[in-house]
Amino acid sequence: MARLFQLRAVEAFHHREFRLLWLGHSLASMAFWMDQVSRGWLIYELTDSALQLGMVRGVQAIPTLLLSPVAGSAADRFSRKNQILIAQIVDGLTYVVLTLLIFTGAIRTWHVYVSAFVMAIDQTFLQPARASIIADSVPRSHLTNAIGLNSIIFNVSRSTGPALAGVLIAKFGTMGSYFTQALFLFLATLWTAQLRAPARVAPSAHARAGASFGRSVIEGWKFSWRNETVRTALLVVMLVSLFIVPFTTLLPIFARDILGVGASGQGLLLTGMGIGALGSAVIIASFGDRLPRGMMMLGGAGLYGVAVAAFAASPWFHVSMFLMIVIGLANVCCNALVQTVLQTYSPAEFRGRTMSVFQLNNVVMTVGSMALGALATLAGTQWAVALMGGAGALALLAVHLSLPRAWRIR
Repeated sequence: MARLFQLRAVEAFHHREFRLLWLGHSLASMAFWMDQVSRGWLIYELTDSALQLGMVRGVQAIPTLLLSPVAGSAADRFSRKNQILIAQIVDGLTYVVLTLLIFTGAIRTWHVYVSAFVMAIDQTFLQPARASIIADSVPRSHLTNAIGLNSIIFNVSRSTGPALAGVLIAKFGTMGSYFTQALFLFLATLWTAQLRAPARVAPSAHARAGASFGRSVIEGWKFSWRNETVRTALLVVMLVSLFIVPFTTLLPIFARDILGVGASGQGLLLTGMGIGALGSAVIIASFGDRLPRGMMMLGGAGLYGVAVAAFAASPWFHVSMFLMIVIGLANVCCNALVQTVLQTYSPAEFRGRTMSVFQLNNVVMTVGSMALGALATLAGTQWAVALMGGAGALALLAVHLSLPRAWRIR
């Protein structure tokens, strides 16, 4: 164990606060990704409706759009630790309620919608607090390593959580999955409660003056716009979310109609993407702050767009599989380095609001998915994905040419 902690890849684990955060995040992420399967399965059992499957996901996008600025402001004005704890406790209690409703046979469709909305609110408040507290738990020199380690557990959870939920649902029904999710949240909360993180970050001038949340939100948006480095990182992630990330929406069409590999082939493509993502996270964790952040952030985003365009043109499964590995690697490279830049160049009193702006990339991705679907209807799936991926790569090239200092961000 002592030798393990001497490795550069885990240097952030030297800090007790980060270890506790990482342990709590690992189980909370497992519960989150399990919920993606168990909630869909439950609503489909109750309604037999594909439309309801889409609607229950759509409901969860509303709090992100409306409450992200408020959540970021709360993370800057109050205790980030308490914000995480409250969100995890409410999530855990929601899982317990669903378990009991399923066990007693009292579960109804509206229960699923209400719980989905409540948990979306929780996630909206949880994410900026969790992201911004990482920089409070490690020295600046270990921040990139810490975010890389967080990316590792995120990608491992994304791969194993749905699989575990599937096994539990097959053996015990959705009740077994929700009970396990509640247990994971209980353990995550125990670890988070042990944090000795400051109860409250240094407030901004407006917060000290008793300014309203609205004024605090505006102050955060102004900072994000005026700080060139922060603005550049946010611009990169929004362009990627709008043009490039949505290609996964049409992945079933590629698997069934273009590559002819069916659902099992789609699973392999996603596994390839997960392998690339995990490899990228390991590299980032290993090299940490020795990495050229601006170069990797822009280069990773540009490679992402080019690889997606190439994937759209490929009629061969093995080539597509290789490209999915590259896509996964580029995705995490860009995303993790954007988060590192945002947290490094945002003062503690603005970090929560900066990360809440970053969280809006989920809303931008939804808009991109809708635009991609419309374009695919007009031009065909392959042309639509190729055009969007190419447009994303060209947009990032334009960022590099118009903001040459972005390439030199450290």
